[in-house]
Amino acid sequence: MLTLSGPEIHPVQGAGEIPRSVDVAIVGGGVIGVSAALHLARQGVRTALFEKGVVAGEQSSRNWGWVRMAGRDLRELPLMLRAHKLWADFQNGNHGDTGYRRCGIVYASKTPDARRRHERWIEAAAPFGVEARMMEPGELAQAVPGLARTFEGALFVPGDARAEPQRAVPLMASAAIAQGAMIHQNCAVRAVETAGGRISGVATEHGRVSAGTVIVAGGAWSRLLLKGLGLSLPQLKILSSAFRTAPIEAGIESCASFSSFALRRRLDGGYTVASSAESLAQITPDALRFFRTFLPAYLAERRGMSLRLGRDFIDEALRWQPRDGDRPSIFEAVRALDPQPHQANLARVRSALTEALPAFRGGVAVQSWAGMIDTMPDAIPVISTLDSHPGLVVGTGFTGHGFGIGPAAGEMLADLATGRTPASDPRPFRFSRFTDGEKLSLQYWL
Repeated sequence: MLTLSGPEIHPVQGAGEIPRSVDVAIVGGGVIGVSAALHLARQGVRTALFEKGVVAGEQSSRNWGWVRMAGRDLRELPLMLRAHKLWADFQNGNHGDTGYRRCGIVYASKTPDARRRHERWIEAAAPFGVEARMMEPGELAQAVPGLARTFEGALFVPGDARAEPQRAVPLMASAAIAQGAMIHQNCAVRAVETAGGRISGVATEHGRVSAGTVIVAGGAWSRLLLKGLGLSLPQLKILSSAFRTAPIEAGIESCASFSSFALRRRLDGGYTVASSAESLAQITPDALRFFRTFLPAYLAERRGMSLRLGRDFIDEALRWQPRDGDRPSIFEAVRALDPQPHQANLARVRSALTEALPAFRGGVAVQSWAGMIDTMPDAIPVISTLDSHPGLVVGTGFTGHGFGIGPAAGEMLADLATGRTPASDPRPFRFSRFTDGEKLSLQYWL
């Protein structure tokens, strides 16, 4: 049995013996892969999902639980608007309580420059139909009772929401199973295979499965899977740490970010707390390989980005290599990325939290954890087919946004896999944007 140090995950009763063939094989049991499986199953497509560990065992259960439009890259807004509808439909569909609540999301404006940036986003998002406004300092103080700091105001999106990562993704997986999808846990895909110039299926640790279409939704593992096909995906991993509190009567219903800390009310009455200003990146061979590609993003985030060189550099150089489907792989050796949280970062978060909100003083953290975020140089995902590999569909690199946008991203992947026209334009998320000469652009609104 796989034991993880992260939050307790709602269990999923997966399938037994793997099939010999399916229409679509999905690699990865996070929110993206599970959502794709659910949409495909609803269409009657014979689908099998393969997860080397357990459903939602990595970042899909370790994220903040925000479902947000606030401050999002404008290219993602149509997808996020669709995601809110799909979240609401699923919550109302008698599948169990995902914790989805439209509580609103608040981003405090720490400086006049931050307030102007938030005001520009509100103006830019309005044509998409996003309802957003600025809170004045007094209204912010009412929304966050007991706030002991003053701010210039806050960006507020009342239609944004929260949900419970440890429950939501497993419930989606169970719904996909009920619709006919096969979900195989503790079954690593060693390689995506080709024949005759197109995708032919996957080689798993329990045997090969033929499939005319394969969706790679492997999160932080996607780059390695695609490397085995001769594809270079510029993707890196960022460590994100969080903790949860015991139940507390703080009176804060909206999700809120104050830069040095952010929090979300949980169904159990506690709060999930993290930092929206600090993250940690390991220096790995891929970090050096993609240094120039990621340099603009690093320069934009360098104040909150810590770099660390450790044993991961040697480990990834020697062990994180593609293998053929007949040999055990790193995917079996590492069933889940289960890193230790960055305690120095969490100590600063706890200090900032209790200084700004005295109600949280005393016994703040009852559990902490960390996860690895799959990041892209332009901070938007890849959701794409590849002309060079007919039958391959990729959904990865959600840069910390995957949980909230997951239902719509999964729907788009399912549409691409079956040749349907997606609900919104997939072109901004094409794989080829890294090689077709278009300059990558970064949008920083928060």
